[in-house]
Amino acid sequence: MEEKAGFVSVVGRPNAGKSSLVNWLLGEKLSMVSHKANATRKRSTAIVMHKNAQIILVDTPGIHEKERLLNKFMLEEALKAIGDCDLILFLSPVTDSLEHYEKFLALNKKNTPHIVLLTKTDRVKNEVVLKKLQEFKKYQDKFLSIIPISIKSESYREYLLDEIIKYLPTHPYLYDPEFITTSNFRDIYKEFILEAIFEKTSQEIPYSTDVIIDKIQEGEKLEKVYATIVTESKSQKMIIIGKGGESIKRIGKYARELMENLAQKKIYLELFVTVKPGWSKNKKSLSKLGYDI
Repeated sequence: MEEKAGFVSVVGRPNAGKSSLVNWLLGEKLSMVSHKANATRKRSTAIVMHKNAQIILVDTPGIHEKERLLNKFMLEEALKAIGDCDLILFLSPVTDSLEHYEKFLALNKKNTPHIVLLTKTDRVKNEVVLKKLQEFKKYQDKFLSIIPISIKSESYREYLLDEIIKYLPTHPYLYDPEFITTSNFRDIYKEFILEAIFEKTSQEIPYSTDVIIDKIQEGEKLEKVYATIVTESKSQKMIIIGKGGESIKRIGKYARELMENLAQKKIYLELFVTVKPGWSKNKKSLSKLGYDI
């Protein structure tokens, strides 16, 4: 069979389940996952080999509009992914109205072919799924197919991958088939620490923080990672550190376990915390953190 290869952007509103879907299709924990909205800030890739095809999945920030410069950067990341791919997977939680899908259609200026995925179907009865499929019928000339899925069922995975490769171009593999991502470990570790902050601190704190990987010392059996957590105020810094350092210990333990699962070796993780007031609203500060606006 001829080889196929292509870029497949995974898009949708914040908290639609994009990163969870990417990890599920890859069969590996790679993308940051959080129950809090707007966790993913940058595009990242996961490379899935399936039959005769190489699927380069592009995880994206949720499509949303807010005034902060960081949020504008995130929207631009999503729009670039929509325009620079061979196929789009649009994730629509089954309980959502069609409003988010209609916004996506307006943003898809190039009319890139797309598949609609009804996510989180395991949380509702079949009648709800059938009703949503009926609602999407008026847009059936817009999408290639619409597929209800649940990432809790492995049977959906094979079917979805088969559906994706139908629409990929015939092309030699773009990357070594042994690769699972084009991202480097520095970027992945940053995402893992951010995920730990999102999961182990209060609702407000994560959106005021970012992470800088200062140094990685690689060893055969042990890898040492030094990182700085950037936040916007002294009070936020104290919350992240916690009484007696308890909070930062929880953050470090959570992130370290994610790193070790990926690297398949022991990780020594040392975290520092610094204050940079207004970093998420300042172009220069955002640029230093890797967000070029």
